[in-house]
Amino acid sequence: MRYMDGFVVPVPKGKQDDYVALAQRASTIFLEHGALRVVECWGDDIPAGKTNDFRTAVIAEPDEHVVFSWIEWPDKATRDAGMAKVMSDERMKPDGELPFSGARMIYGGFATVVDTAA
Repeated sequence: MRYMDGFVVPVPKGKQDDYVALAQRASTIFLEHGALRVVECWGDDIPAGKTNDFRTAVIAEPDEHVVFSWIEWPDKATRDAGMAKVMSDERMKPDGELPFSGARMIYGGFATVVDTAA
């Protein structure tokens, strides 16, 4: 069964191009190490929640956008092996300041329970 890694991250306004360039570079590396698909989505319609929402989840400031991303893997074993390779890949080392707040990024791995494309 497919396995997903999900991410939500705040990105300062004016850093979209830098973020997209980083995401494109990283997506190539994830695909080389076994991922089937990498999707990056720029927040467009994020309603304010009464208790919580995407913006409060990452403590987004007024001058930040929210990005929602996921990586699709064939299964958890491929993800575990692939992620270990990705994290040790020299190309993943930042070549400067990251265009987002890594400290406020939320992420996790998810087992698929419903998939209409399967």
